[in-house]
Amino acid sequence: MHTLCARGTMKPEINAAVGFLSRFLRVKGHVNDRQVQTFSQSLQDILSEQYKHHWFPDRPCKGSGYRCIRINHKMDPLVGQAGQRIGLTIQQLYLLLPSELTLWVDPFEVSYRIGEDGSICVLYESQPVPTVMQGTVVASSPSGSGSSGSPMVDSHISCKEELMVLGRASPSKTYNMMTVSS
Repeated sequence: MHTLCARGTMKPEINAAVGFLSRFLRVKGHVNDRQVQTFSQSLQDILSEQYKHHWFPDRPCKGSGYRCIRINHKMDPLVGQAGQRIGLTIQQLYLLLPSELTLWVDPFEVSYRIGEDGSICVLYESQPVPTVMQGTVVASSPSGSGSSGSPMVDSHISCKEELMVLGRASPSKTYNMMTVSS
């Protein structure tokens, strides 16, 4: 944890992500409550271990790709591992979870997108708590650099805001869909 940030725990973010995924298992009805609890605890443990050296509260976008949970033509290996612990195959997980899902687990924000061109929705959001250093309040910045004596303006832009501002890195795929307009 960087000294500029008072809160370095990733527990609320991981809980939000795990709760979101667990609800899909619960809603589809083929998984009992005990299995959902085991899946949730397993995924919390797996994500905590996976992210422990890739969690940067002072630079939330750093490591965002590493922490991204992705389900598309391939099952995210961490979700697959938690599913296997309760006896679900990858094929069963595909039936229970959205077929196109991106879930970003970042310091202070958890958000998701269903579909390649879907809207980005925020599941969890909090603000970094600046610490007082030598009588000066110092806020985190995207560059992670501090200030020696003068307050720093927080110009934080979330990773998802960057994606929306900068646009897609790859061209849209063509899908056969029926559109409805009014």
